[in-house]
Amino acid sequence: MNKLKILNDPIYGFITIPNSLIFDLIQHPYFQRLRRITQMGMSYLVYPGAHHTRFHHAIGCVHLMQQAVNVLRFKGVTISDDEETGLYIAILLHDIGHGPFSHAMEHSIVNNVSHEEISLLLMDDLNKEFNGSLTLAIEIFKGNYPRKFMCQLISGQLDMDRADYLKRDSFYTGVAEGNINSERLITMLNVVDNELVVEEKGIYSVEKFIIARRLMYWQVYLHKTSLVAEQLLIRVLKRAKELFDNGQQLFASEAFLYFLENKITLENFDKKTLGIFSQLDDYDIISAMKQWQHHDDFVLGNLCEMIINRNLLKIKIKNKSIKEINLKKHIDLLIKNHQISENEAQYFVFTGSISNQAYQVNTKRINILHKSGKIEDIVKASDQLNLKALSKPVTKYYICYPKDIL
Repeated sequence: MNKLKILNDPIYGFITIPNSLIFDLIQHPYFQRLRRITQMGMSYLVYPGAHHTRFHHAIGCVHLMQQAVNVLRFKGVTISDDEETGLYIAILLHDIGHGPFSHAMEHSIVNNVSHEEISLLLMDDLNKEFNGSLTLAIEIFKGNYPRKFMCQLISGQLDMDRADYLKRDSFYTGVAEGNINSERLITMLNVVDNELVVEEKGIYSVEKFIIARRLMYWQVYLHKTSLVAEQLLIRVLKRAKELFDNGQQLFASEAFLYFLENKITLENFDKKTLGIFSQLDDYDIISAMKQWQHHDDFVLGNLCEMIINRNLLKIKIKNKSIKEINLKKHIDLLIKNHQISENEAQYFVFTGSISNQAYQVNTKRINILHKSGKIEDIVKASDQLNLKALSKPVTKYYICYPKDIL
């Protein structure tokens, strides 16, 4: 069977699958599930084109990794065939543990288990199935591999994950500010003392990359409408679990029911749970909410109706934390209008905070290689005054409450 397929991607054009092992991993049901997980959660409620999936993104990352391997080899960096395949597998599977609606439900379906931890569990399971051929990829993914630059290509401030998602999310949302030149960035990569560096010529591309990341976070990922939709989704799950704990039966798919009925933590995330998790996707959640919007529970019915019909809560974003008196005012009004308990009212009136740090100076820095051989952090190397400001976290505070009587 011909496994060296070519895929047509709207951003990069033709993408070649590098070898038969990558093809077999793409064909595996664990990976095919990513076709049913949206890359940007609830953002399609703001940007109607943002329906692209984690599947798109993972394939795009492999394409960029192929370019990176070619560039580094051309510059004299030795990368063995096994290491090359390890890099492709690690970047292909880096998001395989994402649950429905990506980050929105990361800690809701399971208790404090991150998608990286689930990715590792799935990779370990695949490793058994593929006779240990993922061992090197898992070491790189964990960041344990001694050749540090390989780990940085998977997870760093200038990794192939970010190089793809910024460009891809910008394309599908139509937000031009996020459109980075990932090919140019990759062409400027090099390795010094086992660490990834960017050649001096690429400094402006790196500046653009960091600024694009900041703009995409405020304009897209932390957009107030997708923020409130994601918060509602988290509360839908919380309420559904609360009703289940009180003995109420709800309509849901078998896979979804399993996670509603059981408290799953990293300790009890066994082989059976992993199999059921791999059946769970966006469609389970959407179909459940379509039913639950007619449920006689005031909270669950209203929350689901809000998401399904995009009739969301009002959200206000401030630079200072929200005063308790403002929160109480909206809660009291809701209790008075609907004769509900304070616990129920808190599903519709709540506060929170969001923060954005485009560049983390203290971790996984982006280093610039000067012609003289000197290596310098991008903030020092750049004459762009903004970069220093962009390395400080900016925190904003929000309050959500109903626009009118529910």
